[in-house]
Amino acid sequence: MIVITGATGALNGATVDHLLEHVPAGEIAVVARDVTKAQRFADRGVAVRHGDYADPASLPVAFDGADQLLLVSSNDPSADAVSLHRAAIDAAVTVGAGRILYTSHQNATPDTPFGPGRDHAATEQLLAESGIAWTSLRNGFYLHSLNLLMGPWRQTGVIAVPGDGPVSWTAREDAAKAAAVILASDGGYDGPTTLTANAAPTFEEIAVIASEVTGRTVRREILGEQEWLETQIAHGVQEFMARFLLGFYQAAQRGDFAGMDPLLGKLLEGEPETVRDLLVRPTI
Repeated sequence: MIVITGATGALNGATVDHLLEHVPAGEIAVVARDVTKAQRFADRGVAVRHGDYADPASLPVAFDGADQLLLVSSNDPSADAVSLHRAAIDAAVTVGAGRILYTSHQNATPDTPFGPGRDHAATEQLLAESGIAWTSLRNGFYLHSLNLLMGPWRQTGVIAVPGDGPVSWTAREDAAKAAAVILASDGGYDGPTTLTANAAPTFEEIAVIASEVTGRTVRREILGEQEWLETQIAHGVQEFMARFLLGFYQAAQRGDFAGMDPLLGKLLEGEPETVRDLLVRPTI
């Protein structure tokens, strides 16, 4: 049995959709905090179970019978993500799961300025200590995030950022497809497994791509960190979230997201999506 958490979210929901192309629905169970939101999977014959990382008592039943257990990482920047992940890993140990797969990130390091990277590093340490076989899916920084991190460049012609560095922007849909292939495989993916696009452009390089796509000049501008923070807050971003996002730019500038690996393309049997692919899509 393949048990997948977070299936009502975008990443693991797409993973389930793609996994159903590889294995029968009866071999899959999804875990959700609100099972009513997983009805579309139930309609396809997938078992739906209630489980919540914040309610550890709910997890052993939710994970029961898992030959493979895909744990989605917490996406709440205000939560104690490591404690939530610890509860899930402990439950997996309790039920004797065959393997844990975890949606990590390419900059899973304890000293990164980007908070989730520190959480991923701590979680991978918990996995290593669990005694269970594990795979950490170190996904590249999600491509759709550029819509936020580039700011209102389509209106201003300026990509104003507090720091710049190479990032292997990776489509969430591609990561989901790859996770499904790995889950349906005969194994061979142990420990950290990097899944990234084939290029890592800087914002300076993205400005060139944006200029080509739009037919007008788009330039990158570096703001001081305090100026950038003040601008974000003035536009309604909570200070906590602005500082959270600042950690991304700081990490990018020191090269935390620069790594690339050909594995994603091999699993997809084709080229991963690119920044250009994103920028040419119509905006709503």
